[in-house]
Amino acid sequence: MHPVKLSKFMSLILRHRAGEFGLTPDAEGFVPLASLAQIVAEHKGGTLEEIVRVVEAGTDTKKRFEVRGELIRARYGHSLDLQTEVEYPPAEPPEILYHGTHAPALIHIRREGLKAMNRQYVHLSTTPARATEVAGRRTRQPILLTIRALAAHHAGVIFHAPEPLHFLARAVPVEFIEFPE
Repeated sequence: MHPVKLSKFMSLILRHRAGEFGLTPDAEGFVPLASLAQIVAEHKGGTLEEIVRVVEAGTDTKKRFEVRGELIRARYGHSLDLQTEVEYPPAEPPEILYHGTHAPALIHIRREGLKAMNRQYVHLSTTPARATEVAGRRTRQPILLTIRALAAHHAGVIFHAPEPLHFLARAVPVEFIEFPE
């Protein structure tokens, strides 16, 4: 199975639809790796070895997954209602981060800032290209917001970095967001 397709399918299951596939994540979002492998085999023809390759051999460049013993979870992006949120240590962000969104969300963002909504965190990228790519999954015309992340950090916003090009925050107040003209 192609590693990118496998990674996306695993993300769908582990972040959003575990119950639909008969999985019950523990309080931290972990499920048995063997159970995930069985689902992948049944639905996509993938193997446990391919899953391990995606997670450990560098094809998981976004660091989407974490394996702990015989368990696996998605590291971020959950819409599942977990009993314990996936936590990351605080990290100092770069001066600027980026967030891609779509036009209908701008009214709300201009009024209330960025909020996690039905996820645990707001996702921020270190490059405009990455933010546009992420937003492009939900809209054909992504709008790029510039986040004065270091200033927000100094004002008390806590950032996390689950991987080097990706930062998370619970929310970003509007005063730290630069909107396009």
